[in-house]
Amino acid sequence: MRKFLIYFEAVRYNQWIKNLVVFTAPLFTGHLFELRTVLICFFSFIVMSLASSASYLLNDILDYKNDIKHPQKRLRPIARGAVAVHEAVFVMFVLVIVVLTISVFYSLAFFLIVFAFLLLHFLYSLYFKQKTLLDIFTISFSFVLRALAGEVATGYHIPIWLLMTIFFISLFMASVKRHAELVRHGTASRKVLENYPEHLLTFLTTTFATTTIISYAFYTYFENAPIVQTALTRFFSHYLPAFELRRWMMITIPFVVMGISRYAQLLYTFEEGERPEKIIVTDKFIIAVILIWALIIISLIYVFQQ
Repeated sequence: MRKFLIYFEAVRYNQWIKNLVVFTAPLFTGHLFELRTVLICFFSFIVMSLASSASYLLNDILDYKNDIKHPQKRLRPIARGAVAVHEAVFVMFVLVIVVLTISVFYSLAFFLIVFAFLLLHFLYSLYFKQKTLLDIFTISFSFVLRALAGEVATGYHIPIWLLMTIFFISLFMASVKRHAELVRHGTASRKVLENYPEHLLTFLTTTFATTTIISYAFYTYFENAPIVQTALTRFFSHYLPAFELRRWMMITIPFVVMGISRYAQLLYTFEEGERPEKIIVTDKFIIAVILIWALIIISLIYVFQQ
């Protein structure tokens, strides 16, 4: 049992939160609370999480000698010797075979997305992570593939501006992470940081924060919320017909701006940002902003109708 828990730690289960992106398509198309859709998304979440774990294992296998010198990464199971390299290789291959087999039986399109995801992550670990800019763009494309996996699995379309928002916010978070690594550990922690001067990372975080806000604003303005009939929507359509014509999704823009601003504050004031998944689940301000944003989104799509 203890060995299983160590393996569970080695596959970085705490990173699985990133794969919740697969729920994007049903959430924004008005199908989130359909049992069949939820089950399909949960299936997609598990597959993408196992695929992510396979890529993390490869990354830790290749980097364990450097991880030993890092104050946090040295605690990872492979770096500290709790999991042998040959054991990690075996688990990685098992995960790859399992996710590809499950995916191909589900659908060819879903298999291609999963295969592309694995290939992208493996290329990242072997080559891309050593190349300036290419490393953070690879990370961003992996989030886009996660979102597309949910789209392909459920059959519900993600609006292009929402997909661009995912792309840019991933770039923003990746550049924030590089900045935090550079400030806290210097270039020794990651070779690619030698080609990331601090002023470049400041420029990148500012640029990607701006493009995220613009993309999301375009989504809220140009895309109409799906029609989900409820008692309230029938009431508004009868007594307040103009209510439905207003672009109510735009009221969520300030919360996106607040979330990005708080994330930047944690970087520049408290030198956080090296572990984005930790910030999202521990910072009370960001948690509150996400919950309020989600509550408004769900209300507009599933209760009031735009």
